[in-house]
Amino acid sequence: MSKDISRIIEGWDYKPGQISARKIKGDNGKEKIQVRVDLGVLQMETEGRPDGKRPHNKESLFEHYLSQLEEYKAKKGVSEDFILNDEACEELYREAMQYYQRYISLFSLKEYPGVIRDTERNLKAHSFVIDYAISEKYKVLFMKAIPYIIMMNTKAKALLKQEEKHYDEALREIKRGMEKIGEFFRNYSQPEMIEKSEEIKSLMELAKQIQQTSPLTELKRLKIELAEAVRKEDFEKAAQLRDKIRQMENKPP
Repeated sequence: MSKDISRIIEGWDYKPGQISARKIKGDNGKEKIQVRVDLGVLQMETEGRPDGKRPHNKESLFEHYLSQLEEYKAKKGVSEDFILNDEACEELYREAMQYYQRYISLFSLKEYPGVIRDTERNLKAHSFVIDYAISEKYKVLFMKAIPYIIMMNTKAKALLKQEEKHYDEALREIKRGMEKIGEFFRNYSQPEMIEKSEEIKSLMELAKQIQQTSPLTELKRLKIELAEAVRKEDFEKAAQLRDKIRQMENKPP
């Protein structure tokens, strides 16, 4: 069998600044994800660790170190003195990057449940390192990624709700995500970053897009008309609209 990958990427050009991903069926009959990169292609498993390995016979290194923590707690009775040395943190960082590569690829394929799964996994792994890394360097490295992971997790949840035509729920997911990012900055004494956060700005933009594409209910339409009537100082029409809105809001389901 030829090891030349030219046939695999033929007709599939690399596009700078874009994530070009696709799903293929592997030789074992299982789906795999391929991502076009500048000099070739990345290939990942759709479940488990993206490279398909099972370090220490666990699904991931994160699971391995979690089990080590549990063993430590069972032996010592506490977890405060458990530490992750620099080698462990570096391994966990490389592993987290694998999951990052997969969830951004799944996002480009609009496979939002997989994005939610992998971002939630990375949030747990990042929090674990922040709690137990002996080196401040790795605490900061993992900490910096958290707002982005929350953003991607939130986008996936909101877009999934939008696909299901649950527009109000999609907007609520975005609100919750923005609040989580704000809470993160406040917890780490960086409240000034809330207004500067590109992740929050991106979520606000997504909220606008969802609002613009969601069909208006009769109640929403009346409220928009009311705001316009007030702006034009058409108080008679505004009073009529308020009565209609009050009747609809008080109407039993």
